[in-house]
Amino acid sequence: MLSDVTTPQDLDDRFRETLAALPAAERRRDPADPVTDDAPLTGAQMLDLFDAQVTSRQLDLAGRWLRSFGEGFYTIGSAGHEGNAAVAAALRPTDPALLHYRSGAFYCLRAAQFAADPTLATDAEPSAVPARTVDPDQDADRERAVGAVRSADGESTVDDASTSEPESAADPQVSESEPAGIEATSATGAANGFAAYADAARDVLRGMVASSLEPIAGGRHKVFGRADLAIVPTTSTIASHLPRAVGMGLAVERLRRLDSAGRRTGAGVRVGSGAGATHAPWPPDAIVVCSFGDASVNHASATAAFNTAGWYDHAGLRIPVLFVCEDNGLGISVRSPEGWVEATLRAKPGIRYFSADGADPVRTYEVAAEAAAWVRRNRRPAVLHLRTVRLMGHAGADAESAYRSPAELAEDLDRDPVAATARLLVDAGVATGEELLARYDETGWQVRRLAEEVLGEPKLASAADVVSALAPRRPVRVARAVADAAARASGPGAGARAEAFGGKPPELAGPMTLAQSINAALADGMLDHPQMALFGEDVAAKGGVYGVTKGLRDRFGAARVFDTLLDETSVLGLGLGAGLAGMLPVPEIQYLAYLHNAEDQLRGEAATMRFFSQGAFRNPMVVRVAGLAYQEGFGGHFHNDNSVAVLRDVPGLVVAVPARPDDAAPMLRTCLASAAVDGSVCVFLEPIALYHTRDLYTDGDGEWLAGYPEPGGWVAGHVPIGRARVYRVGSADDLTIITFGNGVRMSLRAAAVLAEEGVGTRVVDLRWLAPLPVADIIRESSATGRVLVVDETRRSGGVGEGVIAALVDAGYVGAARRVAGVDSFVPLGPAARHVLVSEEAITDGARTLLAR
Repeated sequence: MLSDVTTPQDLDDRFRETLAALPAAERRRDPADPVTDDAPLTGAQMLDLFDAQVTSRQLDLAGRWLRSFGEGFYTIGSAGHEGNAAVAAALRPTDPALLHYRSGAFYCLRAAQFAADPTLATDAEPSAVPARTVDPDQDADRERAVGAVRSADGESTVDDASTSEPESAADPQVSESEPAGIEATSATGAANGFAAYADAARDVLRGMVASSLEPIAGGRHKVFGRADLAIVPTTSTIASHLPRAVGMGLAVERLRRLDSAGRRTGAGVRVGSGAGATHAPWPPDAIVVCSFGDASVNHASATAAFNTAGWYDHAGLRIPVLFVCEDNGLGISVRSPEGWVEATLRAKPGIRYFSADGADPVRTYEVAAEAAAWVRRNRRPAVLHLRTVRLMGHAGADAESAYRSPAELAEDLDRDPVAATARLLVDAGVATGEELLARYDETGWQVRRLAEEVLGEPKLASAADVVSALAPRRPVRVARAVADAAARASGPGAGARAEAFGGKPPELAGPMTLAQSINAALADGMLDHPQMALFGEDVAAKGGVYGVTKGLRDRFGAARVFDTLLDETSVLGLGLGAGLAGMLPVPEIQYLAYLHNAEDQLRGEAATMRFFSQGAFRNPMVVRVAGLAYQEGFGGHFHNDNSVAVLRDVPGLVVAVPARPDDAAPMLRTCLASAAVDGSVCVFLEPIALYHTRDLYTDGDGEWLAGYPEPGGWVAGHVPIGRARVYRVGSADDLTIITFGNGVRMSLRAAAVLAEEGVGTRVVDLRWLAPLPVADIIRESSATGRVLVVDETRRSGGVGEGVIAALVDAGYVGAARRVAGVDSFVPLGPAARHVLVSEEAITDGARTLLAR
């Protein structure tokens, strides 16, 4: 009896009734023959699909069972979405996939492919598969794409209107072979049933019970992911992984076009092996697949991803991504309006539209195979709109009766994709209902047995265990990478370096500003890291709104220095995908205020990748951000934002703030080396007001300029992550000022005033806001016993709070005081002086502290 909510018992009973009622076919069909006369799948392959679907279904039932006695922690399942197994079959096991949390059958099918043939496994480290040589000019010679797929009733399942430009034809370097599909599993799966899916089932069950033996997240979260299966874990439920998928597609295509050693730098400049000269971790003709739910179509991250993919396609750049929308019509309890998802997806410019009914496994496979072939051949984006149902509610605690009628639930049960596959197999004579029910029960018994086994497995036992995979810090290796870069720049790469700098390397250019030093360090980084790419709004032709990237596109070519569309979520998403694909991305966010539009790409996507994959995947990235306040004659909140709390709150994120030219270059080199060596995600926050500053104490003194070190001096000038810089003024015995960014210059000027009054000051430039240089803070504070924290960010949520907390935690017993910005947005014009820290406030604060 169907209740007012689809319970596990309802679903199981209904499935059994369906199979029992299926009449046997008049004759048996050889499993090696097509399942129907015109089907692209054999009976054996359909049995494999059935086994994948049943495994996923039994895992959902096991999840509810585990939760019933408090041993399971995750009940969002895939029931009703099992048609996505046919999508997995239509792809190659080496196509990287980012999976929606209802893509369980997809995961099971791909794991079975690997179980049948372990040589299919991919290498998560970006060095296993060399990229092929492809001429970038071959795009112009491509042939017309394959025609539209026709649905059973004669209607096209492909929307040609979404792509106004002529379809580009196949790149000669892209393989035209059929997808690996389920050929690799048909023999093993059909012969051994559950054996091919045991590993997948164990993986998923371990995730449900938070076992530390779970292969991807190690008990940190229940995700679909495994490096050898090219399945990248995604933890979001609302499409924040879609911008990354676009970035992966862009990177896969760019890396495919590198020479066979992966060292093309653009503009005719070639260097030696370089630091981490890597290759794409996936085959050169791979495509990226990314699944998501229908409700996520409406999310800003999804809109950004679709728009970016279409924007690049319109511009003639290739992004081989297949988006898969698993549409069950609901976002928890909120309905997608009838026809809205299809209308939305069809309307995306530059993205080819395909559709299929997930309850029809043969048509789903046909359409998915056609969509994948179209993306692979043309290297262009497409979306597969897969219509599904949702069975057993959103999750275990979901009371569907509050928003769905029994009639609706019954209708969804009638479209059960597992029952549909069983019906097809029985009608075709491949199996009887009784035989399929036996497979179903055997799988259920095996899944329950595995569930009982994983219950006894260890959990993460300490905070150290939890954070062990978060963000490794290997300072010795980073220092060695900087030393190696110096050796290459002064040795085998000296000629290329001289050519790139037009015969005049930066160390011969005389004293530099902060902006000039960053520019030179970026150029040296591009020379040493052949996989490095620099991109963002206005960074290429214009050279950045402040000229920081001026001339870099001319030196290294438009393939490595390029402008993006105006969308920070997409800029960071491109970086995330590029890093995952083996590149070293250096995206620029034009102003700190604009970063807040895209914070989740750093928090929920970038910083979590190593955490939820135990380091199997990483997205190295150095995000350049122009920020902080004090611009003369150019103000307002958007261009003088002083809010960095969101950055300091992200676990594992490195936040660097160079104040002086002689710190900027070595700190940038450290960030690049840390990204390459440890996979770090670094934010390089550049104080706009100091970009072109030349003087410190008096006009014309040039005290804020600094020479650029030659490569031989890079080792001696290396700045490790989390180490401060100390300036001593006078005796340096009376007062410690702890500050960063613009505060360094103001504090040095204030210290000079105090020196005239007989006060000796040590000014500590934090340089790193995350991790804070705690050891340096404690040492320099204890040396004087009086600490003035000069924080140009806000009093609430500012950096100063972290400094004071570090002092308290260390048992500091001296005097301490803060001078910080007012809790306000930065207003326009002279009014900004009322809310920002001033030199006068610093000297007054110091005098008050000294008077105690």
